[in-house]
Amino acid sequence: MRALRIILIVTVILGGLFVIADRVAVGFAEDEAAGRLKTSEGLASTPNVSIKGFPFLTQVVGGELDEVEVGIKNYEADTSGATGGGGTDTSTGTGPGKIRIDNLTAQMRGVAFSSGYTSATAASASGTATISYAELLKAAKAEPVQVTDGVTAQVVGLSDGGNGKIKVEVEATVLGNKLPQPVSVLSSVSVKGDNVEVHADSLPNLGVQLAEDKVRLITDFEQKIDDLPGGIKLDKVEAAKTGVDIKVKGSDVELVG
Repeated sequence: MRALRIILIVTVILGGLFVIADRVAVGFAEDEAAGRLKTSEGLASTPNVSIKGFPFLTQVVGGELDEVEVGIKNYEADTSGATGGGGTDTSTGTGPGKIRIDNLTAQMRGVAFSSGYTSATAASASGTATISYAELLKAAKAEPVQVTDGVTAQVVGLSDGGNGKIKVEVEATVLGNKLPQPVSVLSSVSVKGDNVEVHADSLPNLGVQLAEDKVRLITDFEQKIDDLPGGIKLDKVEAAKTGVDIKVKGSDVELVG
């Protein structure tokens, strides 16, 4: 009995030491991955990296992690400029611009290492993020645009319109007289390829008869978003209280490398 008791005590101690070693190892790996991800993606701040599953060390021996969660508070995504409904480029300057994406969180599943642990690739990934209305507003034309003789207009505000719609506020000047208040319309938002598209459900009443294609040069616009971390892509989008909530997904996503 005494021998059995000693064996049990030793087993418990060794088990505890293994758990401690496992947690120390996973903490080190998370910090290392976060630092390398910050460098490879050119991030302003260090992202959060959380390795799921237990034990960690046996996953490492097997060469693959079950799941890794990555959180990036503010990510500056590349864009190719915004376009209005008529397809006119509304970007300023030359070369791609930037758009801030808030609270990007991605779950990477089936993360396999290279032989020298220099890179890691996830078999699949899914996640969520938000683009604020202030950021998305940059995709609309910044300057008043002449939609017909004597009539100019521009989008001056975006906000939550309820039921998954965006409220788009249009300011207009007709025959030299500025309308007393912006005119608002509800718009649908969707994803098409790498683009977030905003399309008015109906046209704003600016007090004069206007051709639909001319008005949509103002009300409709899109923002292309390129170079998301690891090559993940836009999947779905929906208007929310503070901005546009987006879902992302991908396969063979590079976590570090």
